[in-house]
Amino acid sequence: MQLVGYQPSGRGSALLVSDGGDVEARPLEPGDELAYSLGDRHCAGTIDDGGHVSCDRQSTPYCDFHTSTWVCARCTGTCLKDEMDCHEEHAVYIAAFAPDTFKVGVTKRRRLETRLREQGADRGTHVHTVPNGKIARELEAEIANRLVDRVRTGPKVASLAAAVDDDAWESALAEFDVIDRYEFDYGIDLEARPVRETMASGTVVGVKGRLLVLANGGTTYAVDMRDLVGYDLETGATDRNLQSSLGSFG
Repeated sequence: MQLVGYQPSGRGSALLVSDGGDVEARPLEPGDELAYSLGDRHCAGTIDDGGHVSCDRQSTPYCDFHTSTWVCARCTGTCLKDEMDCHEEHAVYIAAFAPDTFKVGVTKRRRLETRLREQGADRGTHVHTVPNGKIARELEAEIANRLVDRVRTGPKVASLAAAVDDDAWESALAEFDVIDRYEFDYGIDLEARPVRETMASGTVVGVKGRLLVLANGGTTYAVDMRDLVGYDLETGATDRNLQSSLGSFG
């Protein structure tokens, strides 16, 4: 059985696993027990019409044949397609990751709240509505001169045990006419930053974006589910040594 993908918190959190045919969504609800050890890692292949096409190439998480690049993610207002097709209302948003990382992004207007949850944002604001993706990307590129347009895993892990700096947040929003505000609670209440690990064994604490939080042996771990894609899974809890938090020795 191979872990071939994941669903972040905005779409019903789950790990996607396959034995070479059908793809099964393994839900990740608080209190659920995961008991998998990680075996070899190789290309996760592709999911087509609900079925999994496996691949044994060693590049991970995907080989050159199964790596897909969404050109719209690289767009800054100059369309990279043969013909522009993003003729739908788009939203420009600002997302907050505790304590003080603020990211500009764009998405289709109808997906705004879902997109914020998929990223694990603590808060979000809708600051512009525009008729198409081209204009949205132009605005995003201009705002990115002052705010970040991507947030790496490290700051997202740090946000798990932090609160948004209200003053910094309001200062970042001062230049915008805010259309709507969002605040999210992922049900994860931590006093200390979890240890970052790559594992699939423990009690599910919760999911925030693509971060899976697990409790194992008195330590809380944060797992970037993207780092699990491509691993062969073996039933049974991991027996390898894991880094523990200082609190686990108390």
